[in-house]
Amino acid sequence: MSDTRQESTVVYGTEDLLTSLCNSVTRVLNVATQCEVHYSGMVQRISKICLKPDIGCFVLFDGGFSGLVVLNFSAQTAMELYESYMLNMGMPKSELAHSHTSDEVSDIMGELMNQIVGDFTGKVRRELQTHITQNQPKMLVINKQVALSVDTHLDKPEARRVTFYTARNNIFYLELAIDHTEFIKLHDFEVNEVTNPDELIAQTHAAQNAKLPTAEAAAEASADALEHEALLKSLGM
Repeated sequence: MSDTRQESTVVYGTEDLLTSLCNSVTRVLNVATQCEVHYSGMVQRISKICLKPDIGCFVLFDGGFSGLVVLNFSAQTAMELYESYMLNMGMPKSELAHSHTSDEVSDIMGELMNQIVGDFTGKVRRELQTHITQNQPKMLVINKQVALSVDTHLDKPEARRVTFYTARNNIFYLELAIDHTEFIKLHDFEVNEVTNPDELIAQTHAAQNAKLPTAEAAAEASADALEHEALLKSLGM
């Protein structure tokens, strides 16, 4: 009896979590930009997580397990994804930002990462029957590499890097640091899938159309700045 149970045990580990996260990246970006994004079949084991030029975006999650996700974009990659996304949303090309240092580009890349991590946390709830929370993604335009310390958040950290390719063969990287963990399936259960991926785009439309009053927007910006500073400090930056 014990041998049969052992043979049928389903174990969900670090690489499975990484694959799920990578699939969230491609799923969200493919829907948002209507361009094909894919990732390498090889994954790198790395010793540390870094933000790299020209745009680095990171988000922390906690709960059933803890981790840190980083996306690093070159200027060309960020502009390709930004332009494809905005054109898909119906924005005239003449009104698009022309530089990766534009606040609008950072805002859009941060929003895309927010959707990616949201898609991933939703799958974690459905497929692993546990719950994780995330902070608001932070996007930084940088000109040098910055190492992020996650030692205080993770007991036995494992770090991975995956290479992604855009429709124009521009490259960006996903880096994941996570506690060593395994999920073992105890019994069968039904996984409820999301019915409509295009809801991601509809939600973004609604968010962009909702304009905050000036005073409220200023208060929110101030709160975001304080949260941003505290998070960077906690990461040793």
